[in-house]
Amino acid sequence: MSEHKNEDKKVVLSGIRATGNLHLGNYYGALSKFVRMQDDYDCRYFVADLHALTTHPDPGMLHENVKEILAEYLAAGLDPEKNIIYVQSDVPEIAEMYLLMNMHAGIGELMRTASFKDKARKALGITSDSDEIEREICGNQTNRQVNAGLLTYPTLMAVDILIHHADFVPVGKDQEQHLELTRRFGRRFNSFYKTDYFHDAVNFNFGGDAVKVPGLDGSGKMGKSEGNCIYLIDDEKTLRKKVMRAVTDEGPKVPDSEPTEPIRNLFTLMELVSAPDTLGHFRSAYADCSIRYGDLKKQLAEDILKVTLPIRERILDIRGDDEYLSRVVQRGAERARETAARTLREVREIMGIRKF
Repeated sequence: MSEHKNEDKKVVLSGIRATGNLHLGNYYGALSKFVRMQDDYDCRYFVADLHALTTHPDPGMLHENVKEILAEYLAAGLDPEKNIIYVQSDVPEIAEMYLLMNMHAGIGELMRTASFKDKARKALGITSDSDEIEREICGNQTNRQVNAGLLTYPTLMAVDILIHHADFVPVGKDQEQHLELTRRFGRRFNSFYKTDYFHDAVNFNFGGDAVKVPGLDGSGKMGKSEGNCIYLIDDEKTLRKKVMRAVTDEGPKVPDSEPTEPIRNLFTLMELVSAPDTLGHFRSAYADCSIRYGDLKKQLAEDILKVTLPIRERILDIRGDDEYLSRVVQRGAERARETAARTLREVREIMGIRKF
């Protein structure tokens, strides 16, 4: 295999779909860690606008979402001089390699992925097994919600990773199956063409337990589709209102009782943003049944604002500087294409697609 990267540094790759603003879960789960990694790894971060097309976004909104996420990446502390930051569609080699890699992906294995089945069920309004999904798709050929792009989403994700020969890919549990498919596709390619061209990418372990940032609805993690987010771009009034409306319970009736899930979630958020003595004060108040949830929420809002308001100010400054954003993505695309073009050229050669 030819040289694709700085051998002194492992390649870390991550992308986020251009489907809306980044939230506190994105920040603590990934962005803040990416900032700490940028001196020690060869980091490549992209905005996945091609992936976003599976849900047929409004064209104008898609462009604005790409711009928003780029501004938020930079405002959170990602340095374009230390990282390769690019827009997925600015690297056309990805689309061509996506076509080539689809020749080695089976329809059955793609239809069995958990993400495809979940999204297809929601789109088709069914709750049963994959056989019913397949029958419904075949019987309703005009249903654009279950499109070929949705089915081959794991192939495109695999190409994102393989085209850069990434070593580490930070993903959550919901994406681990896609990462395993990436390894499978790479090994299958190697086996079919009797080469050792691709190596296995693995999930990045930041050390310690993964951060799971809960939402404000009393259950589950923070997520755009759940509508329970605190966004990095939220203004002060909006953020305070969201926190004050967070789900709670009737309050503890017995000293030293175990907090319910909604209250555990608020304490988890406080662990991330508040001083230890502040967290200790409210935990003690819960333990002796003297806690006032209104006071807890007001303090939590104040502490979240200390984190998000400086980021929000930087987002607004960067978002308004089109010239700067253009320079960042153009330079990012140039650097990303250095690796991508080499990989595509070598993949074509291995597959027998050669110029006369």
